[in-house]
Amino acid sequence: MERYDQLYRLYEEFDAERLRSHQAFVDLFPPLDSRVALTYWEDASDELDDLREEIRDAFPGTGETYADVAAHATRDQAFTGLDLATKYDRPVNALVLDVDETLRSAGQTDNEIPRETLHLLTEFHEAGVPIVVCTGQTLENVKGFLSQGLGNAVVNSGEVSVVYESGTGVFTPGHGPETKRLLYDELDESVRAAFDRLRQRVLSDAPDGVARGCHLQGNEFNVTLKPNFETGNDDAVAVIDDALVYLLDLLGVVVADRIDDVRPAEPSEHDEEDVLGAAAGEWTRAFYAARDPEIEAVLDERDELPGGGEPADADVPDPVADFLDRVDVAYYEGDAAEVVSRELDKPGGVEAAFEVLGVEDPFALVVGDSKSDLRVMEWVAERDAGVAAAPEHASTVVLEHVRERDDLVFPPGDAGDVLRTVYALNRLVAVE
Repeated sequence: MERYDQLYRLYEEFDAERLRSHQAFVDLFPPLDSRVALTYWEDASDELDDLREEIRDAFPGTGETYADVAAHATRDQAFTGLDLATKYDRPVNALVLDVDETLRSAGQTDNEIPRETLHLLTEFHEAGVPIVVCTGQTLENVKGFLSQGLGNAVVNSGEVSVVYESGTGVFTPGHGPETKRLLYDELDESVRAAFDRLRQRVLSDAPDGVARGCHLQGNEFNVTLKPNFETGNDDAVAVIDDALVYLLDLLGVVVADRIDDVRPAEPSEHDEEDVLGAAAGEWTRAFYAARDPEIEAVLDERDELPGGGEPADADVPDPVADFLDRVDVAYYEGDAAEVVSRELDKPGGVEAAFEVLGVEDPFALVVGDSKSDLRVMEWVAERDAGVAAAPEHASTVVLEHVRERDDLVFPPGDAGDVLRTVYALNRLVAVE
């Protein structure tokens, strides 16, 4: 209990809030050309040194650690960090971070990563903790804001990796031939060919409303339709619902066109003429409606459900079902409709990133808000290889997992909250 007693003393006897505000001022507002600004910064820096010195003198042998904790974490964050240190008895040695609605939140931060969060990431980087950005975004998008936010020196240090398009590829600058790994190249040729064909046709075959109201995201592999409207507004919701129905039908046509390439070794109960002549869109609607309640709801609302309103999953021919088992259709209301490979996911991308980064015994902080992030959290939990955190607005299943594990839930746009908690964990776990 000595660490708990020392932490109680730290926050009872010392002005940790003042120390923390001075540390933030010195870190986030460096001296500028203005003489007045420089004077304020120098005064704050001097007082910061004095406050740290008081703590160093009061805790012989561990004073630097406790001063660091008080300068970065609130009382609650510090005690949560100590609880984690006591429970797991090891520091976090990798960060796995989703971006949209996690590091940044459109509702709270103008869709930019807060400066505080970016600075905390640089502090973890300087402490030798690799950073894995794990996102559904394109590589070019991620490279752009990482370079702007963290700086080229950090991004190209060899300790930062990007798992992009939800696991289709991994980009780790500074690792020679391992810098870019195209995980989709490892897929079966029949799957890659179907995605190529889908991408070729998705805009040219689209109905006018979808063609005018959507654009094709510039992915390397996944096929993603995004709205030409502000995400989440009524127009965006309507056009993405249209796009979902269209994508399901087009996927069915593409799969039916390639049915010979995916026919199972044993004869199907459906002869070739029946398979190739059936309504392909009916198959895909039935298949994905039976597996995703959100897709089923969209189809039902538009009277597009096959089988008289019930997902007729049993009517999908075996060869088609076998192929669709390898392909996923994702729906994000008012944001995107996309086709991805089930054989490529964020856990596979993270595992590949760890290999390139040389993280052999990971104990990672996984931060995310969606079902694809949940797969990484579960992958980590199954291996006792880390902790999970999520914003308050995360998917219900994500919040259930996070609350059951360590209850690391933070306000929207404030990923810095959990980063400060983990900062405290990493400092306190080394205290005897």
